[in-house]
Amino acid sequence: MPERLSIDEVLPALCDALAASGRAVLVAPPGAGKTTRVPLALLGQTEGKILMLEPRRLAARAAAERLAEGLGEPVGQRIGYRMRGDSVAGSRIEVVTEGILTRMIQSDPSLDGTSCVIFDEFHERSLNADLGLALVWEARGALRPDLAVLVMSATLDAQPVATLLDDAPIIRSEGQAFPVETRWLERPLPAGARWLDAATALIRQAEDETAEGTILTFLPGEGEIRRIARMLEGLGCEVLPLYGALDAKAQRAALAPPGAVRRIVLATAIAETSLTIPEVRVVVDAGRARRARFDPGSGMSRLVTERVSRAEADQRRGRAGRVAPGTCYRLWARAEEGALPAFAPPEIAVADLTGLALELAAWGAAPGDLAFLTPPPEAPLAEARALLRDLGALDDDGRITDHGKSLATLPLHPRLAHMLAVAGPQAADLAALLSDRDPLRGASADLTLRLRAIRGETVAAQADPGALHRIRAEARRLRRMISGQAEPLNPGPTAALAYPDRIGLRRKGEAPRFVLSGGKGAVLDAGDPLANDRLIVAVDLDGDAREARIRLAAPLSEDDLRTLYGDRFKALRICDWSRREGRVQAREQERLGALVLSDRAWTDAPEDAIAAAAWDGLRQDGLSWTKDAARLRARIALVPDMPAVDDESLLADGDWLLPWLGRVRTLADLRALDLSEPLLTLIGWDGQQRLDRDAPAQFTTPLGRKVPIDYDHEDPSIDVRLQEMFGVTRHPVVGGRPLRITLLSPAHRPVQVTMDLPGFWANSYADVRKDMRGRYPRHPWPEDPTEADPTLRAKPRGT
Repeated sequence: MPERLSIDEVLPALCDALAASGRAVLVAPPGAGKTTRVPLALLGQTEGKILMLEPRRLAARAAAERLAEGLGEPVGQRIGYRMRGDSVAGSRIEVVTEGILTRMIQSDPSLDGTSCVIFDEFHERSLNADLGLALVWEARGALRPDLAVLVMSATLDAQPVATLLDDAPIIRSEGQAFPVETRWLERPLPAGARWLDAATALIRQAEDETAEGTILTFLPGEGEIRRIARMLEGLGCEVLPLYGALDAKAQRAALAPPGAVRRIVLATAIAETSLTIPEVRVVVDAGRARRARFDPGSGMSRLVTERVSRAEADQRRGRAGRVAPGTCYRLWARAEEGALPAFAPPEIAVADLTGLALELAAWGAAPGDLAFLTPPPEAPLAEARALLRDLGALDDDGRITDHGKSLATLPLHPRLAHMLAVAGPQAADLAALLSDRDPLRGASADLTLRLRAIRGETVAAQADPGALHRIRAEARRLRRMISGQAEPLNPGPTAALAYPDRIGLRRKGEAPRFVLSGGKGAVLDAGDPLANDRLIVAVDLDGDAREARIRLAAPLSEDDLRTLYGDRFKALRICDWSRREGRVQAREQERLGALVLSDRAWTDAPEDAIAAAAWDGLRQDGLSWTKDAARLRARIALVPDMPAVDDESLLADGDWLLPWLGRVRTLADLRALDLSEPLLTLIGWDGQQRLDRDAPAQFTTPLGRKVPIDYDHEDPSIDVRLQEMFGVTRHPVVGGRPLRITLLSPAHRPVQVTMDLPGFWANSYADVRKDMRGRYPRHPWPEDPTEADPTLRAKPRGT
């Protein structure tokens, strides 16, 4: 008699909902039995095949084995599974990884022979699950209205998914769980503390403080699992790893019932919901998870280590209470709990979208045409499409090309698929290497070292045996997928196929700094063997936005570069302003993207190009005003309906000045430029006539002498000798405004400032006369200046 599980209570309602509407959302906690019971329950009401999607390879194989066990038969009869590089046919139920479904529906949009698609563990919100659901729902609406769709989740806000599926029925299984005591650290780990050491100590504490049951420890990845397994040697427990890349035999060992020796299972997040590990009563949560994030350093998604969300921590905690009361140890203080994010973000919001953009193009749909629970963000999607155009996978109108269709069939990032498709089987080692983590961490950045290690030509002390084994196996699989004769691999040009935006040209100078064809900067360690290469291909960077450090690269010759991308080289004539040099620079260059591969002086650059460059320099430095030009500008500003002559307006458009800039070369030339003539040209002939009438440059004295008018003050102003204004009975006016007159003594010192000359003669002049007659007796000081003749002469001596 099979074990009674909580999911069994809702199976009739779930079957009825699917029979009635062909769609449903099932929410059931971890351990409720949804993965192993629901597909079997649906066998009796469907004639076609049932596809069940699992987010991970390990979970897919384990689910298939449990389903077959439930039917009392081996995998390969009614139950099968399919994943990258491994498959066993099944006649009725097939458990597949999410990427497999995408390939199946792209090649057969009607999913002929399939009657139901189940999306298991949908709460993980992987990009492939979101895409798979969108494609299946589109196919159901257009081609297969009879296709049943079931979304299953452990912890999910079910209503948005149900709404997406046209208000699908929601079925809930409350599950059953025993109480779990949670124990936190007394205080947060100190900054800089080695958390792996702290996690090991916490596992030892859990083993010491609890008497029975398997201890399930959550760690972010294989590397951490291996290191902690070594640190737990001698504890007296059976320590078993559990992660996706583990071989099937070792995976089954971790999932088998424990023996007499207490067991510690060191697992990744795969054990949160996807797998059943027997007799777990203690959970140790290291508080970290590894997620796919777009990595600017590699140009693809990479797995990064982050703090867990509160939802993930609750799922992990719940694994301790499935068979008996349990205990959960957390590697953080209780006070830190509030700082954890509530949920992990869906992968579609943070991961590289190049593969998604290619799949959408292959499907012939825009993102808005499909039912995405979280629509892909537009900016990353636009960047992904730009890369696909660069790889030749999309045409200029965004439609998929024949080359793009072939890339979509390869189980690689489109960058690497393009490289493999163009270079052939010899690129398989490099494609597999760049799909995995670096097997020689800490070694030189040179890719050639890794390729030699993969081929067994060298043995490096720091080599990761597990990574090398995976890479070799994947390379063998990729070689079988590509036709052609394997030839010796030149890693530089081969890598350049995948990374046309990462071709690096060494900058001048001692430090090994590079400018990349995509426009970013990068630097190598000075002691790296590639430091003196002129051209490289940088396939992995540390992601620094200002100047990224190169982690993996390959040397590249210019001949190889021209062979690959000669059609993209551009011969340019550039005339621009160098702010650093403070001058116009006219150059003839050959470029590939941001790379300047040749550069020489453009000796016969036309004056209009030089003028445009000088104008850019002028806008950066600002206008410089000579005394005459400043006075002219002040005059123009006083006359109505003249062009605006403030700095901001003048610098907004350079047409008024460009004819005078054709011979400017340096910043000194710019600052010495007299702007008077350009300003007069700007206002035109009619404007100059109005200017001379309404704001003349000079005042003509009664003696006919021309005195400059100063317009820098609020009122137009002149300085003039007092005797020169004798006989003037009306105050001078300019443009309808009285002049501000500073009357000067014979020694050219100010005597009086007036804007009412007749009033000065009538009132203040007498006192000025008394004072001035004593100081300057040889100069005329008539009693009535209005009747006197203007003069600049003094009386002869002796008179």
